[in-house]
Amino acid sequence: MLHWREIIRRPIITEKSSYMASELDQYAFVVDSRANKIQIKQAIEKAFDVAVAKVRVANMPAKRGRSYRNRQMRLRKSEYKKAIVTLSDGSIDLFEGVG
Repeated sequence: MLHWREIIRRPIITEKSSYMASELDQYAFVVDSRANKIQIKQAIEKAFDVAVAKVRVANMPAKRGRSYRNRQMRLRKSEYKKAIVTLSDGSIDLFEGVG
């Protein structure tokens, strides 16, 4: 059984996720690969005190990248699980206390 603090790893902050947050009330998180949709929903509701309407999950595959020194395929970005959470009401302030 995972604790709710272990389920949420970090938010995904990109231009697309900023648009999704402002227009669609959807937020993206990197979550533990063992967590399911019900556990993710409960963790988000407990951590941010919001009501979650829907959770979508995607397993992002590992990627290989090029080494800039000798142009060989060496670097590897590890795989992770991404959760896109749709809120029914409320919002999540990801940059609380910044500025």
